[in-house]
Amino acid sequence: MLNGVNLYLIGMMGVGKTTIGQPLARHFGYQFVDTDHFIERATGQSISTIFAQSGEAIFRQLETATLAEVSARTCKVIATGGGIVLKRENWSFLRHGVIIWLDVPVEVLQNRLRHDANRPLLHHDDLRENLIELLNERQALYAQADIRIRVAQTDTAEQVVQRTIAAIADACEQKRQLDQHLERLNAEVPFQLHDPNKN
Repeated sequence: MLNGVNLYLIGMMGVGKTTIGQPLARHFGYQFVDTDHFIERATGQSISTIFAQSGEAIFRQLETATLAEVSARTCKVIATGGGIVLKRENWSFLRHGVIIWLDVPVEVLQNRLRHDANRPLLHHDDLRENLIELLNERQALYAQADIRIRVAQTDTAEQVVQRTIAAIADACEQKRQLDQHLERLNAEVPFQLHDPNKN
């Protein structure tokens, strides 16, 4: 169905990109890659340590280099960091695959992240406002994804995985139909270069 095209999971921290990505990879016979874990293994440092010692700008550079490396291979489900959409350069890699936005309400994220002390951009003294601010900054970028999966508080991981698989199948079928339509048009009216010297 995908012919080896990579799947990129985007969305806010805490949306479940790893939880959804791993069974998604098993379903398609793909390899699962988490860009944050990739960076941690490559540097020998945690993400929070990189932020604290080197700053966010250095982390974003590492993130782009990681994305470039993993995108060079096919048959991957890639869980990206929440802020990967902020850098225009990253979209040149993301656009080579199918981009899936896991869209989870702030209230659900707040509940999931309230005890997580390992997220360098989270401020637990006002977690809700912090999440709203981050989402407002990124939402228009997330919305550029090929597929949007809305996740409710009552959804199980299995339900989200099955909805994602169905959405990917629909997207692939739409692309197949479009390709067939373009082939028919080209057969009926072959493309010809315009000669400016002819009227």
